[in-house]
Amino acid sequence: MPETSEQEKIEETPTVVREEEAGSYGLADETVQLIREALDAENKEAVRDYIGELHSADIADLIEYLKPKHRTQLIEVADDLIEADVYTDLDEAVREDLVEEMNATEIAELVNELEVEDAIEVLQDLEDEEQREVLSELSTEDRLVIEEGLGYEEDTAGRLMQRGFIAVPEYWDIGQMIDYMRETDDLPTEFYEIFVVDPRHHPIGTIPLDHAMRSRRHVPVSDIMNREQKLIDVDMDQEEVAYLFKQYRLSSAAVVNDNGALIGVITIDDIVDVIAEEAEEDILRLGGVGEDDLFGSFMDTTRTRFTWLLVNLFTAILASVAISFFDATLEKVIALAVLMPIVASMGGNAGTQTLTVAVRALATKELTASNMHRILGKETLVAFLNGSAFAILIGLISWVWFSDPTIGWVIALAMIVNMVVAGISGMLIPLTLDRYGVDPAVASSVFVTTITDIVGFVAFLGLASIVLL
Repeated sequence: MPETSEQEKIEETPTVVREEEAGSYGLADETVQLIREALDAENKEAVRDYIGELHSADIADLIEYLKPKHRTQLIEVADDLIEADVYTDLDEAVREDLVEEMNATEIAELVNELEVEDAIEVLQDLEDEEQREVLSELSTEDRLVIEEGLGYEEDTAGRLMQRGFIAVPEYWDIGQMIDYMRETDDLPTEFYEIFVVDPRHHPIGTIPLDHAMRSRRHVPVSDIMNREQKLIDVDMDQEEVAYLFKQYRLSSAAVVNDNGALIGVITIDDIVDVIAEEAEEDILRLGGVGEDDLFGSFMDTTRTRFTWLLVNLFTAILASVAISFFDATLEKVIALAVLMPIVASMGGNAGTQTLTVAVRALATKELTASNMHRILGKETLVAFLNGSAFAILIGLISWVWFSDPTIGWVIALAMIVNMVVAGISGMLIPLTLDRYGVDPAVASSVFVTTITDIVGFVAFLGLASIVLL
């Protein structure tokens, strides 16, 4: 039987493989590889067949997985099959690269198909001149709404909110409210609550949809509305908004301007994206890398990491300076040079553990001035107990290794000192930075690592100088 050529394999009826078939979700590697092969073979029909079977979120993943050359090919071949929502699911760096290849008219067409908040997300990455060019292609109504959104600071409720919402006066009854919704053509696509406003358009209550549907037509709106609600200031940071939704289990919340008037709404699906974004941002900052580190250009990634590594170089020099004060001790007892990294390494890891817990607790508001002393006491005790356990272990190993019980005692005591200092600094440093308005996720790890290195070396070599010489 003759072998089937690669071209013939590609031209066969495509079968999209998804991870859920194997018990998980997402785009399978087999599908990505098949699409790559189809693009290389310039088999446009196969590519379009594959894309036609994918969800928009999976298409976004596919674009991120492909090389820039393949991305361009895919857009050219299947542009009409790629919905506008795909661009909002893309990593920011990838989206910027694709949008840069579009002219103003093409970007305007894309923006016209998006919700206002998604359109703003696309436009905010453009240069001012290009923004103005794209906005000039839009209708006056759309342009004014988007310009208003761009006027708010990035990562605030103003950028996050949806402009579409339903607001009714308090003096209506349920029948009037339902008739209004049936007769209005431009209702929001999705909504969970109806807002009740006073004559100044200030929100004074909410009516969940399930309450509205179960109430009779003659019931006054004022009888079933919830008067307690959490209002979000338009300039509130999105991380604070996410905290409100989590803390009070909100499905949606009204956004108000400086005068207290209702101007927008934020829903739970918006907050899911914010929570994921903020968590990712904190993790990346703890590691000293940028948000676009994975998909950004190699020069941008190199530049971002270089800055962080340069800071670490200077902190490492400080640790080396501390060691230099004990060069005579190291010359006389060579075992100290062998064991010295252990103390600093254990302290650094212990400090990182405490630091990670503290940064997360600060972000979720679980660590505050009211409970910091209790948490600090707990972390100090944990550090002491772990330090003591590892002190016994490394002390015995060092004693047997170098046949000298004194060296065992020295490294054991230094281990306890450094682990306790690591626990305390891992908690106090992010607390201090947060108090002075500095993001603890950005700077804490540098300070904690420097402190544990210096304390570890000084404690170990200092004790050795006193005891062994």
